[in-house]
Amino acid sequence: MSTQSPPPAPTDPADRFRLLVFSRTLGYRHDSIPAGVEALEELGARHGFAVDATEDPGAFTDTGLAGYRVVVFLSTSGEVLDESGRAAFQRYVAAGGGFVGIHAASTTGYDWPFYGELVGAYFNGHPEIQPGTVRVEDSTHPATRHLGPTWPRVDEWYGFRTNPRGRVRVLLSVDEASYRGGDMGDHPIAWCHENCGGPSFYTALGHSGETYADPEFRRHLLGGITYAAGLADLPAR
Repeated sequence: MSTQSPPPAPTDPADRFRLLVFSRTLGYRHDSIPAGVEALEELGARHGFAVDATEDPGAFTDTGLAGYRVVVFLSTSGEVLDESGRAAFQRYVAAGGGFVGIHAASTTGYDWPFYGELVGAYFNGHPEIQPGTVRVEDSTHPATRHLGPTWPRVDEWYGFRTNPRGRVRVLLSVDEASYRGGDMGDHPIAWCHENCGGPSFYTALGHSGETYADPEFRRHLLGGITYAAGLADLPAR
């Protein structure tokens, strides 16, 4: 494991920000959502950003989103926003607002092309929960720089309808030889991009409540938030 420091906390008042956690589900609901909200709140308290959590789609208006630098979709599922909410969120991202998608966020908005581009790829299925080996493909990102070359995990290994490689900056992939049931071959599971305006970070990890108590996973999330908030300078690739 790397001994590099966690992503820097926003210590300058100008760097402090608000983050909105949205966890509405209209499809499968993960039992880990409360643990995820708690982890994000604790990260905010420790690292100097404010966290508001909601399942109310009414928060997605121009005025409602204006005070947030980052919006997190925490294991959302189904069509969680109506047309007006979608339009407001799209304007927010186009204007530079940050997005973080965690785990089942890729099971959201299948009929919404903008969201498909934002999240990077749509969920297509998974085998049973089991151990697997994650490969770190980009160790320069704040979501991965604390990790070594590989990261053994137990998780629900999401497959995707399309491979996002080539359209996003792949940060992590899973070695399909390390678990049963993978069918993508080349299998990214965490990535980032700025194709829609603001910074977007997605991680497919985060199925179980125990995951959110794991310090390494919390640093992974913190790094994604740091990036989405515009506080990370990445070397060109």
